[in-house]
Amino acid sequence: MSDKQFEDPGNLIKPQSGLLAGLRNSFLTGLVVIAPVALTIWLIWSVIGWIDGFVLPFIPSPYHPDNILNTIFGQDVAINIRGLGVVVFLLFTTFVGWIAKGFLGRSLIRIGENLVRRMPVVRSIYSGVKQIAETVFAQSDRSFEKACLIEYPRKGIWAIGFISTNAKGEVKHKVKTKSDDLLSVFVPTTPNPTSGFMLFFPRSDVIELDMSIEDAAKLVISAGLVYPPYKNSK
Repeated sequence: MSDKQFEDPGNLIKPQSGLLAGLRNSFLTGLVVIAPVALTIWLIWSVIGWIDGFVLPFIPSPYHPDNILNTIFGQDVAINIRGLGVVVFLLFTTFVGWIAKGFLGRSLIRIGENLVRRMPVVRSIYSGVKQIAETVFAQSDRSFEKACLIEYPRKGIWAIGFISTNAKGEVKHKVKTKSDDLLSVFVPTTPNPTSGFMLFFPRSDVIELDMSIEDAAKLVISAGLVYPPYKNSK
């Protein structure tokens, strides 16, 4: 056996390393593509199942969809209509909202809230949940105006923020600024942008960004890994 067969083993290792690296990169790329889709489908599927499990027990047994289908197709046929509870929930919620807009509905709500205010523990829970619901749903027309950069938590360190509104009332009156324009800015945390800090800045200390609110939120959630494309017009 010739010694040439054992010369330069690196020629055998390098192709294997390149192949493994390529497979690894392909796997990670596929994971990046599949994971968001799979997690989104799983989350929607789980929420639908949770709503079904909560709503369907309130439907009388003779009108339960499983019993109706078994009556039509026979007892041996097992059919699970996932999402029917969501449809019932949407219809019921819409009906309640329609009733609440009328005079009778407003009167009933007023009477019910007066009773709740007399209950020490229940009134605290109800008022908190109602305030959150009104903020998220009833005032859906209100949203952040623009994404911005602010120096926080000290000079020289920059953070992504969302401009909500101009400061008003007592806050604007008692804060002494060089200009009359004081902005309320929400500074989100990473990777959960639903929590953060509400801060007030003079407009001169706020740098407005051209990127959309969605792109700024992606930047925060990804911890700076996903930057939106930037076109410099200058």
